Amino acid sequence: MSPSQAHIPLLDGPTPLQHLPRLSRAIGGVDVFVKRDDLMGIALGGNKLRKLEFLLGAALAEGADTFITVGARQSNHARLSAAAAARAGLKCELVLTRSVPRFDDEYLWNGNVLLDDLFGARVHDLPAGSDALAFAEARATELAVEGRKAYVCPVGGSTPLGSLGYVVCADEIMAQAKAQGIAFDEVIVPNGSGGTHAGLVAGFAQYGADAPPLLAFSVSGRAEVVRASTAAKARAAAQLLDPAPTIADEAVRIDDTQIGDGYGIPTDAMRAAVRRMATSEGVLLDPVYSGKAFAGLLQRAADGVYRSGARVLFVMTGGAPGIFAYREAFA
Repeated sequence: MSPSQAHIPLLDGPTPLQHLPRLSRAIGGVDVFVKRDDLMGIALGGNKLRKLEFLLGAALAEGADTFITVGARQSNHARLSAAAAARAGLKCELVLTRSVPRFDDEYLWNGNVLLDDLFGARVHDLPAGSDALAFAEARATELAVEGRKAYVCPVGGSTPLGSLGYVVCADEIMAQAKAQGIAFDEVIVPNGSGGTHAGLVAGFAQYGADAPPLLAFSVSGRAEVVRASTAAKARAAAQLLDPAPTIADEAVRIDDTQIGDGYGIPTDAMRAAVRRMATSEGVLLDPVYSGKAFAGLLQRAADGVYRSGARVLFVMTGGAPGIFAYREAFA
């Protein structure tokens, strides 16, 4: 069921669902598939574009001329917000905090930060610990005094409205799996700000027992905290659907074993996962989100959680530009 809320098209139809044959053989016969949400036509793609279809749709419907959002210094959401706002004809301002303890030039100025500038966004550079959303709201007030209207979007675009983008993705996955004759034993996704995971939870809830089990690997918060916030987002997103599906507590599954020392801080397992995917399939994972989540998938396979012949789908959320800000992590 596709949501009826206003949105603007940023994707060129469903993203591919692909099998990874060489990697599957290498990990003992677990069939790994990927939902290629890294393959989109704007700004090198990524999961945030699905959310921005609805968030920018709301901004335009409200008559906004400026889109303001917040994130970490190397935020994928910020990069895609800047590009999608340019596509929509809106000005964009990004409130970025130095929340990851990295101070080298590559992290501070390369990767997504370089692209933010190319897409024409105005960047506000805030120190760690700053209240970025309060700054964004204050900036919107300043613009209002000038006669402009800003739409303020929280971190990751992870609102109930933004999560509807992944209700649509759940529909795509179900349709593609049916067309390919695949029944997935599990779907794996990263969880950062929770909107992608919440949208998939709400989307799959519409299919009842026909939906595959869904597991998210947290890349920032601990399981109990992330579970509660994600469940709240999923239930709020579900209320925007007609009819609204029921979200069971057990539908929101979180694994926090791949966080390491914290958000954006590399782990050995992440490095190994990124290299394994790149050398076996020529596909790039990012170092902050998908790299850690895919490391979790590989660990589950190594631990025998999946039987031989099990079919596992990994949702590729994009973020490849971040690799260029993490050169030292792979040196």
